[in-house]
Amino acid sequence: MTSNRREVGVMFRRILLPLDGSTCAEEALPYAVAQAERFGAELILLRILEPLRGVSGVSRVAIERVEERSRSLAHEYVERVAAGVREQGLPVHGVTVEGYPHHEIVGFAEENQIDLIVICTRGRSGFSRWLMGSVADRVVRGANVPVLLVRAQYKEA
Repeated sequence: MTSNRREVGVMFRRILLPLDGSTCAEEALPYAVAQAERFGAELILLRILEPLRGVSGVSRVAIERVEERSRSLAHEYVERVAAGVREQGLPVHGVTVEGYPHHEIVGFAEENQIDLIVICTRGRSGFSRWLMGSVADRVVRGANVPVLLVRAQYKEA
């Protein structure tokens, strides 16, 4: 009997799941875990910290403190999510980087031999999407690897 891996001719060894700390982003976690289990793949959780911009009237020292605290909280968050995945027996590790989400996701995937990106999308359309943009859309357009989009069930207030 032939396994599904051979039938489809695809093997994912490294799966990337970008997380922004939101409930929406975490909705993609079960899908990433399922793919990692299916292919015996390593799961990488990526948390991107956007640079502080447009902050005026605040000292550089204060900004550095906020940035350091943000890095610390991001690291704790990713490690907490990773610990839950480890309990399921999967190889996983968390990474935090600074930059702009779509650039960092695509760049990380290229630089780290990622085979699949799993990302949640809020499913915005029309004016809202035009105004705010879509990280998921930009990742799909920029990535050189398959991207699994998970439509969020979570409803924003």
